[in-house]
Amino acid sequence: MSEPLLVAQNLCKTFTSRGRRVTALDDVSLTLAPGETLGLVGASGSGKSTLARVLLRLLPADAGAVRLLGEDWLELRGRALRTRRRAIQMVFQDPLAAFNPRATIGGVLADPLRIHGLADRAARPVRVGALLERVGLPAGYAARGVHEVSGGERQRVAIARALAARPALIVFDEPVSALDQSVRGHILELIADLQKSDGLSYLFIAHDLAVVRLIAHRVAIMEAGRIAETGATPQIIADPQSQAGRALVAAAPRLVC
Repeated sequence: MSEPLLVAQNLCKTFTSRGRRVTALDDVSLTLAPGETLGLVGASGSGKSTLARVLLRLLPADAGAVRLLGEDWLELRGRALRTRRRAIQMVFQDPLAAFNPRATIGGVLADPLRIHGLADRAARPVRVGALLERVGLPAGYAARGVHEVSGGERQRVAIARALAARPALIVFDEPVSALDQSVRGHILELIADLQKSDGLSYLFIAHDLAVVRLIAHRVAIMEAGRIAETGATPQIIADPQSQAGRALVAAAPRLVC
């Protein structure tokens, strides 16, 4: 059995709001295997996005440890951290908010190639075109502005940008919740196909178990900053053990067999 790609142990994070301490993460632990998708599910405010940002080192943890690809991820500093950052990438719910609205799609995709030294100036246009084609967009989209394409197309660009860094792990934070119903299935199919072809691992954050059922091998349910339960996706959907899990299944009655 292969070693886990990601191991998080006893993560804690608190914030201060109006003089009151709010616990966002309370002793959270999880593992993620190579090539696996872990669905992280919970109501708004349960700590899902905070956990993602701690794992990405966009927020510091108050306590706990993370190992990524066998390294002590939270202790990396300076050049070592910059070098290894490309191993974990994120796709946000609203890609337009994550992009420079005046940038071209080609510029968005060329940035990680330049930052991580993955292609020289002459090679970047070819690599950008190949990335677009991998996510189902014409290479000619490189000349378009990010504001000129539809929401579904922007999410494909966001996925291409994550792929550009050649990561081992992609964190998806509600990647289809802002999309039309007709587009969601195509994006989920693309995400699944890329995992099969590249052996990627995914942490897939959502509040909808119906979406997670289509993409995740395992599910971890969060409630009030803690992992309420975790298990294989069919098991969690068929027989949730936690109150939070039962509430999520009840909110999506089409899941009940």
